[in-house]
Amino acid sequence: MFKGGLIILVAKHRIKEGDILLELEDIYMYFGKVCALADISLKVRKGEIHSVIGPNGAGKTVMMNIINGLYHPQKGNIYYKGQKVNKLKPYQRAKLGLARTFQKVEVFGGMTVLDNIRLGRHIHLKSGIFSGSAYIGKAAREEIEHRTFIEEEIIDFLEIEHIRHKAVGMLPYGLQKRVELGRALALEPELLILDEPLAGLNLEEVEDLARFIMDINKEERWRVTCLLVEHDMGVVMDLSDHVLAINFGNIIVDGTPEEVQNNSEVIRAYLGDEDLYATRG
Repeated sequence: MFKGGLIILVAKHRIKEGDILLELEDIYMYFGKVCALADISLKVRKGEIHSVIGPNGAGKTVMMNIINGLYHPQKGNIYYKGQKVNKLKPYQRAKLGLARTFQKVEVFGGMTVLDNIRLGRHIHLKSGIFSGSAYIGKAAREEIEHRTFIEEEIIDFLEIEHIRHKAVGMLPYGLQKRVELGRALALEPELLILDEPLAGLNLEEVEDLARFIMDINKEERWRVTCLLVEHDMGVVMDLSDHVLAINFGNIIVDGTPEEVQNNSEVIRAYLGDEDLYATRG
């Protein structure tokens, strides 16, 4: 379907709870002669938290970059809601309901919390992100509707009402992470990629953000499927329905948290000892 010169994709069928939302099929990714990912396959089902673990350099972020369209694999296919999306750009995948946060927090430091989160509404706006403050009529009504969603839903949910008008660059790192998460939620995604969301946080901040991730997945208001890349094994094992472990771009095991934490190859390759919970960071 074409509209305004852009290709608008329509899902082949409505994805139900438990159906496959995202699938990677035999993915290979090379940088020159270096193979970053080899024969990677993954199925993420709607409604679950599916985590990806592995040591630094294992290929986790490369995989996330392939999923959201920053990288394009030399071999293999990516399916989202039953559609092959290999050639789609990141903004086109966002229109299909895919959002992401990054390892290093990506926010606009000179803008307020409210305006940072408003940027996540761009795919839902017909008038432009900031036009509601300059014009009357339809643009103003649209801006009011989106502002209400952000203020009454997202800001309240993330418990950042007290900093809504503060510049994000002046906030502690943990609160900046919440703002980035809020911007991703403003897109109203079906699949949320969380790339090491707990990195750099203290214990209290880890507990808070882990609670938000769990609620985003479980609460009826959100019910967002999550693909989580994380080094904190306690959080991974507590939150996840399935865990994929990779090393040197290859799959070690994809199974339940219990299966993964007891897998001898995971212990050797990722942890180096027999106590899964002894390692963090």
